[in-house]
Amino acid sequence: MPSKINHKARKLSRREFLIKLSTAVAASAACGAAAMVFRSSEPVLRRSSKIYTFKNYRIETSAALPKLAVVHGHDADKMIRAAVDKLGGIGEFIKSGDKVLIKPNVGWDRQPELAANTNPDVVAAVVRLCIEARAAAVWVTDVSINDPYRSFARSGIEAAVLKAGGKVKFTTENDFLDTDLKGELLKVWPVAAFYHQVDKVINIPIVKNHSLSKCTLAMKNWYGVLGGQRNRLHQDINVSIADLAAAIRPTLTIMDATRVLKKNGPTGGSLSDVAAGDTIIAGVDEVAIDAYCLSFLDLKVDVVPFIQMAQQRGVGTADWRSLSPSKFTV
Repeated sequence: MPSKINHKARKLSRREFLIKLSTAVAASAACGAAAMVFRSSEPVLRRSSKIYTFKNYRIETSAALPKLAVVHGHDADKMIRAAVDKLGGIGEFIKSGDKVLIKPNVGWDRQPELAANTNPDVVAAVVRLCIEARAAAVWVTDVSINDPYRSFARSGIEAAVLKAGGKVKFTTENDFLDTDLKGELLKVWPVAAFYHQVDKVINIPIVKNHSLSKCTLAMKNWYGVLGGQRNRLHQDINVSIADLAAAIRPTLTIMDATRVLKKNGPTGGSLSDVAAGDTIIAGVDEVAIDAYCLSFLDLKVDVVPFIQMAQQRGVGTADWRSLSPSKFTV
């Protein structure tokens, strides 16, 4: 039997060669077109078959303790310590051995004075409190809009976190897990994996103007947990904010109103857009905190739909006065 290896193929005619060549070129073009059709700009390459859900990071605090503390002053560390002490102290929220994730707003490649990101002194103060509570790990993360390495560096947050003893967790394209947010608009979405690796979560937003939602406060800060094409959510921004607020229940929220971006948010860019707020607001009800902070931006609850939506879903109350907030100056 003749060997297949030694078998000589019949020589193609010129016409047969051209037909085969044109067929190959067409097939290649079709593959290229299909690749463009199915190509995604979503920065998430790893897809697991498992769909995650957020745990409830909240804890039950004593009914005798206030649910909202408002502290005025000029020293971020003193203000935060005083606010958290009024709520029962850091030990009420963070236990020895807890893994803690801190979520500031670090969306933009801006200097601290421009108030586009959370004040680095505020972030550092919270990191120190968690370490004093003997947390096993204190991570700080955000899914930045601008380049994350530049945003964390230029905002001063990276240096402040490291000096305070925490660790910055940058999200790469493989650091996301499909998570069911169970929302009206937000269903399964890529979420930074770190949220599924910790015991407690502390939200540290900043008070800012926002061109679409009128303001970015505690609930809007959760946009920074998401990967994927977040700009798609702007088509119905109030519903998406309410979805996020219902999905993510933090252990504690500490609002940075030390500097307030009054206009041209959320990025700012000029010192003339910024006003001194000299205030820290801490509590366990993000709806109440957001409602309280509207006064910094000269807004009322009835013009901010996501606050009303979140209240209707049982996330919290827009009537912050009903919480009898503790107010003082340090």
